[in-house]
Amino acid sequence: METQQTGWVVLKFGGTSVSRRNRWDTIGRLAGKRLREDGRRVLVVVSALSGVTNELQAIAYAPAGDDGGLAARFAGLVERHRTFCAELGLDPDRVLGERLARLVALETDPRAARRALDWQAEVLGQGELLSSTLGAAYLRSQGLDFGWCDAREWLDAVSLPNASEWAQRLSVNCRHHAEPGFLERFSAQPTQMLLTQGFIARHGDGGTAILGRGGSDTSAAYFGALLKAQRVEIWTDVPGMFSANPREVPEARLLARLDYAEAQEIATTGAKVLHPRSIAPCRDAGVPMAILDTERFDLPGTRIDASAATVPGVKAISRRNGIVLVSMESIGMWQQVGFLADVFERFKRHGLSIDLIGSSETNVTVSLDPSENLVNSNVLEALSADLAEVCRVKVIAPCAAITLVGRGMRSLLHRLSDIWAAFGRERVHLISQSSNDLNLTFVIDEADADGLLPHLHHELIRSGAMPVRDDSVFGPSWREIADGKPQRAAPWWQAQRARLLAMAAAGTPRYVYDLATVRERARALIGTAAVDRCFYAMKANSHPAVLRAIVGEGFGLECVSLAEIERVFQAIPHMAPERVLFTPSFAPRHEYEAALKRGVIVTLDNVEALKRWPETFRGRTLWLRLDLGHGEGHHEKVRTGGVAAKFGLPLARFDAFVDEARKLGARISGLHAHLGSGIDDPQHWRGVYASLAGLADSVGTIETIDIGGGLPVAYTPEAREFDLNAWRAGLDEIKAAYPRYGLIVEPGRYLVAESGVLLLSVTQVVEKDGVRRIGCDAGMNALMRPAMYEAYHGIHNLGRSDDTDTAAFDVVGPVCESSDVLGRARLLPRATEEGDTILVADAGAYGMAMANSYNLRALPVEEVLG
Repeated sequence: METQQTGWVVLKFGGTSVSRRNRWDTIGRLAGKRLREDGRRVLVVVSALSGVTNELQAIAYAPAGDDGGLAARFAGLVERHRTFCAELGLDPDRVLGERLARLVALETDPRAARRALDWQAEVLGQGELLSSTLGAAYLRSQGLDFGWCDAREWLDAVSLPNASEWAQRLSVNCRHHAEPGFLERFSAQPTQMLLTQGFIARHGDGGTAILGRGGSDTSAAYFGALLKAQRVEIWTDVPGMFSANPREVPEARLLARLDYAEAQEIATTGAKVLHPRSIAPCRDAGVPMAILDTERFDLPGTRIDASAATVPGVKAISRRNGIVLVSMESIGMWQQVGFLADVFERFKRHGLSIDLIGSSETNVTVSLDPSENLVNSNVLEALSADLAEVCRVKVIAPCAAITLVGRGMRSLLHRLSDIWAAFGRERVHLISQSSNDLNLTFVIDEADADGLLPHLHHELIRSGAMPVRDDSVFGPSWREIADGKPQRAAPWWQAQRARLLAMAAAGTPRYVYDLATVRERARALIGTAAVDRCFYAMKANSHPAVLRAIVGEGFGLECVSLAEIERVFQAIPHMAPERVLFTPSFAPRHEYEAALKRGVIVTLDNVEALKRWPETFRGRTLWLRLDLGHGEGHHEKVRTGGVAAKFGLPLARFDAFVDEARKLGARISGLHAHLGSGIDDPQHWRGVYASLAGLADSVGTIETIDIGGGLPVAYTPEAREFDLNAWRAGLDEIKAAYPRYGLIVEPGRYLVAESGVLLLSVTQVVEKDGVRRIGCDAGMNALMRPAMYEAYHGIHNLGRSDDTDTAAFDVVGPVCESSDVLGRARLLPRATEEGDTILVADAGAYGMAMANSYNLRALPVEEVLG
């Protein structure tokens, strides 16, 4: 005899989960699994079949007296449910006959003619009653111990102050503090598993009340609170809450663990997977929640409870469209007692609640979310007329609210400089920071929000404001869930571990470069059909062996100083001058003169040089570097286009440069643009070529177009390698449109970053106020990128690579600067100690090239393999 379980687990399934037979099989399996494994009885809460509630709304909200098409809608709903019932192998007349008869009877109900609110509620509630009835019958037919109960016998609607009649019937709240004996009465139902409805409750008059938008989630939460359930599980077609809408941001990360307050903020500010009203009942009762995916049982989902660790940082960024701003201005409001009371009373009069508020001495601006406030043009018109009695009114719509959610927002403001800069390029109507320090919201024009979320999400991760490497909070990315983990070859240094340890024993800090990796990257680019010539931007790494390896693969070299030019001819004495490109920034005159004398290709990026040094450039052949008006890249400090960048001639001065060059008899044979580094859009370079080709046609002497470098490197573990095939396809397409110009690229970091590692020795391991730090014999003096760009590099204890007992450490150097941090919260062996060898990966680009002797620390040694 089966043991009677005690206590409850509540499972909620939405419309897509109850609209197919295989999904009902899944519901049965999951309920049975919870019964067996958790030792708890199971209550399943279901929504209507997918699309049914929309049909019922069309019926309920049809204008009074307009019955056109309603009979067909009723008939369609009857046929939909009878057909699905038959698909489940059930007799529609026996299972749904009585229920469908009640649905059809509503068509001729006397209340229908006047669209009475109680009739509308009865209509809207039919979907869940039908789906739960046929679902319970099907699960019983599969041999499962399932009963059925009417949610209206257990959930009681409560009337809230100031709620309209409409809200008190069609958007109700329910009592979620159980009266004495509730649990015992509910548990007296005989079956181990029960099926009931979401969305509906009992009105005070005994009729049906509707919970409104997100009602099924909220129903599950009410039941969970009333039953003191072990857990409420929201089963849906997505794996949980994410750090952004994954449809807009494929790199959005699954939020594995949240506390109630964070989940509430994320749900309120845009996440559709869980309705915000559903969280408070579980929070008040201390019932944990989980959001889980019916198609991906293996994923952890999102867990929400009071025991979630408090982790500072932005957890999510969201966007809400359709926001309406109401701006109210009055000189008389300054120090005027009662002005706000007068204003807000008018919002109350029209049944409108306020979301965000911003104020100054003479202005108050508030936001209304139409999805919650039922804002329409008539309501706004009436509100504006009322407000006009006390102030000047301006309605701004449509707007979008972009919200950052997380603990300790105020302490993160210093990390959000690039976020502020991004919004600085838009028209921001309102900025609001919550008093609970959980969110920061920017309201902008809705049209300006398109495409903004992916950029902002990337900046949050790059700056460290979103701590995605904390696996107690963040799970895999949506792209990883959908497509699998990035498949990347093991880095070269893993196979050279013993050799690298021997090198470190000879002294650190020490850079080691693998020339085989350099050659492999060079061959991948030189073989691109659309590219006519490749130049290597040697500022990334100017080691002679690296230069020789790259030139040996067919590359030219791009220099930005006279010293770099001299390094080229020292390392490769027979280098042809025309394979050397000089693209300086604000260089002195003698460097241009020396470069021209050498016979290398010289690039200018301003007209002033032509005017002030006419004899230097008279009769010369030159390239022109242009600023296309915007920059790209992984950090604002590497974006080399736009008004804030010092590089390139503005397009507005293009004609003036061409005219001045002609006066001097100088010939412009090439156009060049490089807009930044670490650009991950493969189509970027196609666009640059198209822009330059359009200008080249007007000059008449252009032979080559240089679209710059900036190809990204997958520094972080979750990053995917750059899609070279997509990059090539874009270049093939645009080159076919402009075949008359030679196409040139000039990558730097892409060729050498992964070839280099920095070897360091551990000096000290220290704990301070809960933060563990590993000190090394070099830091920002050897590798500037983390301090300068907040750049990420993999960090490994090379001698303990098999040690899985790890802890989070900050890895720091010996330089007397607070920014001397190579990496924060890195998982490294707890046993790390003085003398261990630390390897910093992907350090072949802008490592030794930017190293310095600050604090009189010695420069690193360099060695080459292969």
